[in-house]
Amino acid sequence: MIPQIFILSIVLFLMAKAMPGDALTGLIDPSLDPDALAAMREKLGLNNPWYVQYWDWISNAAQGDLGNSFKYKMPVTELISQRVSNTLWLALATLILTYLIAIPLGIISGRYNDTFFDRIISGYTYIGFAMPLFIFGLLMLWFFGFYLGWFPTGGSVNPRATEGIGYVLSKIYHLLLPALSMALIGVVSTVQYLRNEIIDTKQKDFIITARAKGASESRVYNRHIFRNSLLPIAAFLGFEITGLIGGTVFIESIFAYPGMGQLFIQSIVGRDFSVVIAVALLFGIASIVGALISDIILNIVDPRIRIK
Repeated sequence: MIPQIFILSIVLFLMAKAMPGDALTGLIDPSLDPDALAAMREKLGLNNPWYVQYWDWISNAAQGDLGNSFKYKMPVTELISQRVSNTLWLALATLILTYLIAIPLGIISGRYNDTFFDRIISGYTYIGFAMPLFIFGLLMLWFFGFYLGWFPTGGSVNPRATEGIGYVLSKIYHLLLPALSMALIGVVSTVQYLRNEIIDTKQKDFIITARAKGASESRVYNRHIFRNSLLPIAAFLGFEITGLIGGTVFIESIFAYPGMGQLFIQSIVGRDFSVVIAVALLFGIASIVGALISDIILNIVDPRIRIK
């Protein structure tokens, strides 16, 4: 993980520096003397070679100092700390909804394959694979937020809710529609994978042997087929986390949900390089950790691949 994170930090830093303009673009009074502007860039180190700027940045980042935001006029660490909890709660709600929807659908589709129910579920997964998340999110926002008015169309909490159970319920109410939008698209791969696992497991020798010994169909499914088919799904937990990262960038922007994804987009538009690099690096580290979690879980649930 350490070399991956190090290489990731270099790539992100260079990509951010390759963006047009710099941190002062659009934030300076047009009537400002060009010499004064040049002096400001020199003072901030924006004229230094990239490797000097990178070393200054990574050295400070290792000590918890991610720089200052030019747009929000505050330390990046403090700015991220204000947003990260919203994104974490959104990701957790999405993950829970994803498995609550995907596991029953995958089991039904796999157990009753080639039936009417299987065709309906498979048709939904095909549509889900073809539907871009940002298009689906806009449709969900329009239908349930504006047309029906069942859910709020922005924010993470009602401003009038300040504490207690009302505050918690308001937070849940505001994140439910964004989380459901991501979950309904995110379930498709898990449903298809679980369906195929169940169909494949039904044809294995130990299942045929269990039936030949007179085991009831419910026992065959509950004790053998489902148990063996669900174990690999646990290994995809880490990759689900990775997928949530990209989803939050779109969903938080569509639903005006004040999290890390929305902050990332706003910082790119505003050329706020310190925030862009910090958020992208955190997203990248989360992806790497997610892949590690998947490897560890797979190693636990499948002893055949354990490293000796």
